Amino acid sequence: MAATQAQVAWQPSLFDGGPLGLDLDYTGLRRIHLDDRSWVDYCPGWLSGSDIVFDALAGEARWQQRTRWMYDQEVAEPRLTAGWSTDTEDATLPPMLREMADALSDRYPVLFDRIWVNLYRDGQDSVAWHGDRNRLVMTRPMVATVSLGSRRKFLLRQRGTSRAVHRLEPGHGDLVVMGGECQAEWEHTIPKTKLPVGARMSVTIRHSEPAAGQRWLGTHRSDARE
Repeated sequence: MAATQAQVAWQPSLFDGGPLGLDLDYTGLRRIHLDDRSWVDYCPGWLSGSDIVFDALAGEARWQQRTRWMYDQEVAEPRLTAGWSTDTEDATLPPMLREMADALSDRYPVLFDRIWVNLYRDGQDSVAWHGDRNRLVMTRPMVATVSLGSRRKFLLRQRGTSRAVHRLEPGHGDLVVMGGECQAEWEHTIPKTKLPVGARMSVTIRHSEPAAGQRWLGTHRSDARE
């Protein structure tokens, strides 16, 4: 996959012009209990100055457009992606992304060491219903996502069903953390929309090693680049 330039049209938020920083008190965080085994933490405005991070990533990240097989043909994914590992001395890793991973590692009982950013350029970019692939290699993986730029629907449904039962619209520095059996027993999506929307980035932060009480499901590990 060759690196590509991110050419996006977006409107900076009128409400996110403050200094760059993280809300380490997690003000306003609420936990959504999907059931007795799965949960989602939602913290609005966890990252202030998120437009600064959006601009930096849009101009500096090594964006790629991956392909995948669908119905016996190879098709381009409807979004751009870029990724880093925090456990290496990667000079290209933006300091704020490392700071976000470190802060989340301090709060939750895992070491967040993988960062994958998805860029949804407009309403036609999307991701289908899925659970992150790290559910295939470890039990109860945690996945944190910080949304930058425009708000988009983030829907959740129980695996094996067809109706979305929870809806969020994160953007402008909002944090979403999925835990428990969420990846194995629930699915999430960013659907396409015909409404005029600006660009959105999801900074997805994961861990590559099980925490205490978690275990490997097999011998093959995965970066789980969803």
